[in-house]
Amino acid sequence: MNGSAANYRSYVDLAKAQVEGADYRVYVRTKADSLVAVIAPHGGHIEQYTSDIARAIAGEDFNLYLFEGIRHSGNYAALHLTSHWFDEPRCLELLSNCDHIVAIHGCGGEAQQALIGGLDEELKAVVAQSMAALGVETLLVDHPFPATDPKNICNRGRRGIGVQIEVTMSLRLQGPREALSAAIRSVLLALPKQGGSVQ
Repeated sequence: MNGSAANYRSYVDLAKAQVEGADYRVYVRTKADSLVAVIAPHGGHIEQYTSDIARAIAGEDFNLYLFEGIRHSGNYAALHLTSHWFDEPRCLELLSNCDHIVAIHGCGGEAQQALIGGLDEELKAVVAQSMAALGVETLLVDHPFPATDPKNICNRGRRGIGVQIEVTMSLRLQGPREALSAAIRSVLLALPKQGGSVQ
């Protein structure tokens, strides 16, 4: 197996080429009373600051999953298992018990933008509104990351729908990262405790 992520079609492929604990680590924190999962499948040094954003959104209230690159270099090239191939078992197990999924990703871009995808149309709209209220340019359509594949990890929860948020490099490095995380967190805190529609 070539150790390039471009050749992976599953977590099994990645795990054959990379070593957990040396090249990457997996962090899972479950909250028995939460139906929400916040995930960063390209965390650590794969997509910089996505783990930090996910942790800040989850706080102590929501389930949290991080797949983090910990290599000295070349994390993206070696560990970026694209979202519709991402099937790491601990992540799938966590999501199988959750109704609302928010996946945090990083993308390139000099503009401070958040590109929102996924199949949970209601939650997408409310999340977009919360971020736009901060003055962050937020795109729901006409961007390269629609995340509409049912196999996309953000859509692998119990309801088969979720939200993917691609945060540009400029926004991650220079934007209101803490305020952005707090805004998304406030939306999730307002969700009904037993699932169902966004209020």
